[in-house]
Parts: sequence; C-alpha cells; structure tokens
Amino acid sequence: MRAFARAAAAAAGGLAALNAVPALTSIQPLEPLRTRLLPRLAGVGDSDHVALTFDDGPDAFSTPRFLDALDKAGVKATFFLLGFMLEKDPGLAREIVARGHEVGVHGWLHRPMLLRGPLTTRDDLTRARDLIAGTTGRLPRHYRPPYGIATASALCAARDLGMRPVLWTSWGQDWRAAATPDSVFDTVTGNLRGGGTILLHDCDCTSAPAAWRSALGALPRLVEHCRDRGWRLGPIAEHGLRPA
Repeated sequence: MRAFARAAAAAAGGLAALNAVPALTSIQPLEPLRTRLLPRLAGVGDSDHVALTFDDGPDAFSTPRFLDALDKAGVKATFFLLGFMLEKDPGLAREIVARGHEVGVHGWLHRPMLLRGPLTTRDDLTRARDLIAGTTGRLPRHYRPPYGIATASALCAARDLGMRPVLWTSWGQDWRAAATPDSVFDTVTGNLRGGGTILLHDCDCTSAPAAWRSALGALPRLVEHCRDRGWRLGPIAEHGLRPA
C-alpha cells in the first residue's frame, strides 16, 4: 500500500511538473530566447507590423483615456480583458469594440495559472471568454495568461476554446510604482523590432496605484517611434501571425 501511495505521489508530481513546463517561457532572462525559439507564442508577426496590446482592463477610470489617446493617434489595439473587471462595467467593453479595437481573454481572475488545476483553469478561461463574447458580440480569438505564466492546461484549454495564446516580445514594465513615460518608452523600444508585440497596461488593478499613467504618457512617442521606422501599428488580428 505504501509503495502504491509513493508511486501515485510520484506520478502526480510528474504530471504537475509537465503542466508547469510552459511557465519557463515567462522567466524574464529567457524572453529573448522565447522570441527566437517560440515566435508564434511570443507574438512575432509580419516584419512591417507591430502589435499593440493592453492587459488588465477594462477600468472605467483609466481605459477611456487610452481609447481617446488611440483615437487621437489613429491606432487600433488589442485589449486583453479580465472577466471580473468586465463584470463591473460591461458597457466599457462594448465601447472598446465600437471604437474598432480587438478584445482578447486575460482570464477571469488575475492569478498565476500554476496555482490552478486543469478543471479550474478551463473554468476560468471559459467564464471569461463567454462573458466577453456575450457582452461585445465578438468571440475572442486570442488569450494571454496572467503574468504571462502559461501552463500546459491553460494552453490546451485556450486552443480547445478556439483561442490562440499570445505573449509579447517587448513590454514597458509599466506596472511599477517607479515607472515613468520615459522609462516605459525606453524599455519598450530597447528591444522592439518589426514584427514584435508590445505589452502595456490600461488598468492598475494588479499594478502600483496609477501606474497606468506611465503607459498612457509613453503612448504618443511609441506610436511616433513605430511610424518613423515604417512599421504599421495595430491589433494582433492584423499582425499576420503564422498558423499555430
């Protein structure tokens, strides 16, 4: 009996380890390697296009400011929405779509997938996808796990639900209390190339209070930076991602 228990525990540990393997792609020093070895997951698209994405909304206080800034710049983007945030203000998600932007799934709650089993993972993604689709009339086609921490269960669930997992090639570290528009701009452009995907945040529900202001302040310069280099800037739907 003890031998069986040990074997069962070993098997469970092995499955947990396999489930966690994709999470290695979220380790910051490995991000350049992820972009090179897993370009489809990283969000590498057409070389003359850059995908602009925002996580953690919608937020009634901050998201409209990003929508106005994007309108002023003439740019469309992808907003990865959290279900619990959307539940608070469904009309804002409809406005995002009405203004021509794409909506994707960021999960229901912003918790690491490593803390969830396969069933709770699927439930989280399904609840968020169904609410987004029911609210906006658009079925989300892309999924980004919280913190960029993917698990085998999350990747499988996303694909079963008709969504493609997409992370990023460049981020602004705009969630930090010390972030400024200059620091966000410098961090994003430090390794940004044509075909890249930018990660920013339009909400501070998981960030330092008002940290989103750093991303908002950097946005006009980022748009100008991309245009100066001849890169089209838009949502993931127009990014030319290769078939998975």
